[in-house]
Amino acid sequence: MHSPVVVLGGGPGGYAAAFLAADEGLDVAIVEAEPRLGGTCLLRGCIPSKALLHVAKVISEVDSLREEWGVEYNEKPKIDVDKVRARKEKVISNLTGGLGQLAKRRNVTVIQARGTFLNSTTLKLEGDDQSIPEGGELTFDHCILATGSIPAMPAAFDIGSDRVMDSTGALALADIPETMLVVGGGYIGLEMGSVYAHLGTKVTVVELMDGLLPGADRDLVKPLAKRIDKMCEGRVLLNTKVGSIAEDGDKIEVTFEGPAHFGHEKFDRVLVSIGRRPVTRGLGLENTQVVVNDRGFVECDAQQRTADPHIFAIGDVAGDPMLAHKASHEGRVAAEVIAGKPSVFDKAAIPAVVFTDPEIAWAGLTEGEAKAAGRKVDVEVYPWAASGRAQALGITDGLTKWLVDPETHRVLGCGIVGSGAGELIAEAVLAIEMGCEVHDITESVHPHPTLSETLMNAGEVHLGTATEIYKPKRKPSPAAS
Repeated sequence: MHSPVVVLGGGPGGYAAAFLAADEGLDVAIVEAEPRLGGTCLLRGCIPSKALLHVAKVISEVDSLREEWGVEYNEKPKIDVDKVRARKEKVISNLTGGLGQLAKRRNVTVIQARGTFLNSTTLKLEGDDQSIPEGGELTFDHCILATGSIPAMPAAFDIGSDRVMDSTGALALADIPETMLVVGGGYIGLEMGSVYAHLGTKVTVVELMDGLLPGADRDLVKPLAKRIDKMCEGRVLLNTKVGSIAEDGDKIEVTFEGPAHFGHEKFDRVLVSIGRRPVTRGLGLENTQVVVNDRGFVECDAQQRTADPHIFAIGDVAGDPMLAHKASHEGRVAAEVIAGKPSVFDKAAIPAVVFTDPEIAWAGLTEGEAKAAGRKVDVEVYPWAASGRAQALGITDGLTKWLVDPETHRVLGCGIVGSGAGELIAEAVLAIEMGCEVHDITESVHPHPTLSETLMNAGEVHLGTATEIYKPKRKPSPAAS
């Protein structure tokens, strides 16, 4: 069987690439090992985790009503874990079903199989699905590699117990354990730890570094760290290493090594959340000209071309950041290039969002990156305590910050911490991509009272015109006058 364009992997990058290629008039086939399209993001990542985080957020808001507004309820919430799990699965089913219909309408062939490269233009297909062609080989003119990533699990932690989970196991929501240890203070660990904590689990977080979310802006992390510490009742262990993990009956015994905690302790479940690795092993890439670097990523250019002229790479396998929205845009670039268009992936801002409570989001240049590069920037911060909307909602620990070029006044980066930060960051992405100057944002009328005003207000801080904050205007330099 021959298909001019083959997409290996049916995740958000893969199906976006396949659908656009079909829209461009190309004959396309998707090879996906799972019985449904959607990839990690939809089946056991972004979508199910956000569905569960919605439940956690509602519970948190109800708790806030009790503590701060005097709204009392007769009973604490009772969690029917079967119904929670069923609702999560319904969300996944609705979305995957929709993708299947879209593939049919575009005449995209979907083959359920595991594909490996025999050479630069041939895939060997393995599986039991009737869609696999006779002989099990699929040839192509161009292949878009979109195999994604999987959770990293150190061999020392892989003890063969279902009580030691990765993110996939945690999302299965087998039960609500009484106690759980989250190994790793990154975004996946904090998101899933938040879900379980609000469902009633006593959660402990252990992180090897000296702060949560290593690499993220400290100004943004600070309010979240306080909330996580409260949620975990002080059980956030920083600068601490997990020495070993062992099963002891129906418990998992963990040894700790560090100033915050030393010794051993038992938990009902352990979530190992220390990152993800690209799926490039076992694909037969050695039978092609594709180059894989020492981190397991496929090397490719701005048009998503690899060193093999027949193969493109997108998404998690193509390098950091490992984000679904980045994969989708790379998929569109690859499809357009195959269709003969001069498309390139040259984004000035790829937003990142941590869907905890409060949310953290950033885009463009960060303050840490500016310092590391020795680049002079103006950092302008608007605290949400000055926002009427934030005051009304009782979420005054948030903030919005812009990084501004002091010479041109162009916005270079943005960071937000607070409720809905993931939605608010989209305006900043557009501003950075368009090369906006601060006044472009401050002169755009924002609705009042909303949290979106904080983007305008942070810009006004830079100009010295913020209504709710007193910051004198900069005096012009002698040379300017």
